[in-house]
Amino acid sequence: MLRAGALLAAGGSTGPLTGCDLFDGDEPPPPPDPLEPLAGESRELAARHRAAIAADPGLADRLTPIAEAHAAHADEIHRLIGRPAPSGAATGGATPTPGGRAALLAALREAEQRGRQSAAKACAEAPGERAALLGSVAAARATHVEALT
Repeated sequence: MLRAGALLAAGGSTGPLTGCDLFDGDEPPPPPDPLEPLAGESRELAARHRAAIAADPGLADRLTPIAEAHAAHADEIHRLIGRPAPSGAATGGATPTPGGRAALLAALREAEQRGRQSAAKACAEAPGERAALLGSVAAARATHVEALT
């Protein structure tokens, strides 16, 4: 009887408290943002460039700014969607393409071209408040394709 009175005084009911989320505190995670794959792609591209530098250190001057741009894009996309990047995401462990410098650069060009296409598609489908950033990402990736020729 005391329990019923306490529950009623608290605005509750006399039924059990299971399922009312009063004590759960666990909320389901929000659905994935459509831009999360683009952020992941930016992290992957940064890792690919770093792996190419590790395979051919002579490419560092050429590839480091591109790798840094991709990492910055990933960070900015995560800021835009309001979620932190997955832990350890910036370090990536991409494996470089076997072969010499020409093979490394060709593989990076192909990856950048695919990335440019996905960023352009995301930009075209995005609401206005996101389109500016995505347009910048697509433009940067197009520039990277040219820088790798």
